[in-house]
Amino acid sequence: MADKRLTNSFKSYVGLEDDYLNTSNEDSFSDQLTVRLLPGESLVSEAQNVLMFAQVRERKQGKSGLLCVTNFKLSFITADEKSKEEVAFQDVLQLGENDVCLSNIDALYLFGDKKRKLVPDSRNITEKVKGLHIVCKNMRMLSFSFKFSPVGHGKTLTNALLHHAFPKRHQLLFGYDYSEPQYPCTSETVMFRDAGDWGKELARTQAQGWRLSAANHDFQMFSSLPRWLVVPSRVLDWQLGEAGRHFNSGRPPLWSWSSPNGAALVRMADIVPTITDRVQENIMLECVRKTHPRLAPPIVLDLTKDLPSCRELQSSYLKLRELCTPEDIKQFWVQDQHFLSHLESSKWLQYVSACLSKSVHAANILMRDTTVVLQENDGRDTCCVVTCLTQLLLDPYFRTIHGFQSLVQREWVIMGHPFCTRLAHVYQQDVSNQSPMFLLFLDSCWQLLQQFPTHFQFTETYLTVLWESALLSIFDTFLFDCERDRMAASTEPNDPLILRSVWDELVNSRDAALFVNPLYFPSDEKIDYLCFKPSLPNIQLWLQAYCRHIPILEISGGGPPQIDLTARMLTGQVEGGFDGPPPKVGSFFPFSPPHSSAPPPALLLSSLSLNTSFHSSEMMLDSQSILNAPD
Repeated sequence: MADKRLTNSFKSYVGLEDDYLNTSNEDSFSDQLTVRLLPGESLVSEAQNVLMFAQVRERKQGKSGLLCVTNFKLSFITADEKSKEEVAFQDVLQLGENDVCLSNIDALYLFGDKKRKLVPDSRNITEKVKGLHIVCKNMRMLSFSFKFSPVGHGKTLTNALLHHAFPKRHQLLFGYDYSEPQYPCTSETVMFRDAGDWGKELARTQAQGWRLSAANHDFQMFSSLPRWLVVPSRVLDWQLGEAGRHFNSGRPPLWSWSSPNGAALVRMADIVPTITDRVQENIMLECVRKTHPRLAPPIVLDLTKDLPSCRELQSSYLKLRELCTPEDIKQFWVQDQHFLSHLESSKWLQYVSACLSKSVHAANILMRDTTVVLQENDGRDTCCVVTCLTQLLLDPYFRTIHGFQSLVQREWVIMGHPFCTRLAHVYQQDVSNQSPMFLLFLDSCWQLLQQFPTHFQFTETYLTVLWESALLSIFDTFLFDCERDRMAASTEPNDPLILRSVWDELVNSRDAALFVNPLYFPSDEKIDYLCFKPSLPNIQLWLQAYCRHIPILEISGGGPPQIDLTARMLTGQVEGGFDGPPPKVGSFFPFSPPHSSAPPPALLLSSLSLNTSFHSSEMMLDSQSILNAPD
């Protein structure tokens, strides 16, 4: 039975002969297939006898099935759904192997005689649709043919997809329709929505010279900032309001972290361009200086000089995505001949290196007992990246899963990174504000994991799933541009949004065992500085995030997942089910396709334990030797 599940279900459709339907046994099941729906999810449109082509294959290969559009996802269903359900990796919302959340779709193309990009507008497609090509934000590419579908099915489904995949109002996102009961929060993640959370963090870091202000409690003073602000003790609330008007987005210097010696990490926006003097900026920086026990002046790091703007990062991401989404095997081999030059021209790794270099520079200054002020145009993009990376380099608490989630919650979510705009959850004709800043941050975190494999409690699979979760139109964590918008949506009298934190879903996920690093060795120090090497030769391409949808690149029985599984067995986290050597998994496990030689993730996950209390030095030495072993 296991062998049958793992076989390749794709069939060849060379030439797409018109009489194929008369010889296929699969197509007779098309009218019997149904889509699995979440609570509140509804079927919008469907097309029967659709061909889904395999990605990056030698020949035109594909399989026949039912293609459905709901108010949440695009779903392709075949007759082997039950087998697929057992094999496929289950993410936080249990999307199947051939399911794609609509908010993950970035571009649609019609293909036939010519390939044409579809631009969402008020007009419907009137011509016959022969095929559909879909490019996703997570580097996935899907191709469908409606050649054997009943007349009109392709056109109807494409119009439905255009309408629902690019909503023009926030209230059209699936999060407003999702009706799963809200269960009590079980995550230990600090949400920073009340004064107590901020007070505990100030106490944990032994912050000196800073106080908690309620000046923005009603969001009327600074719309993109949270209710509670940590400001210099010498600054009164009325002075804070006066100073805020001189900074972009109303963002004066605000506290992020403190070392035990009193040096602080501070973030602020630049002065409003129309203001010619910098009097208020100097006043606020003087107040920051007085928070230091030795009254040492802070060092201001301008993030706009060396780090990418939103537009530059988006351009880099699109070039990287083009490299990682070849349409066919021919294009793949053409790109492969010049892969490194194409990667270099995208500048993606250069931007990752630049962010890490700036963070190392900030951490070095803090280690010299000097306050660092990070300044950016609006203080909502690269400020989030560098602030978090700096704290990860210094504070071992943030390298735990709950600590990391609390860090992202505070510096990204509560402090108002514009997730909705940057990730294009709501369609806008002007795409200049789109930018995957959060992906840049997660990539930088992955680079840290590569150089310090025992210092982080979370794994690269956790980071990959977190990026996938940011593209789902359901978690309030990533659906809004600021906390004010989030609170307004939850208290809307006519159509209130139930706030669902992604942190609860990750903790309760059936895949949570794969999020915990078996080699993690916790530090007892309050400050544990990681001497990271940020130069470009030390930066790698994050294959699991960017290339896992290219099956030809997967290594059978090798790569980091195989090391991870072996380490789990050595550290006693596999409780049973496998005798002898660890089973072979692919280098993209647990995201490997079902026909991979890897064991079904459901079977493997059932034998993994989250017990991380056992860390004998002898066992850690054996595990470390695995990481250092030659390929």
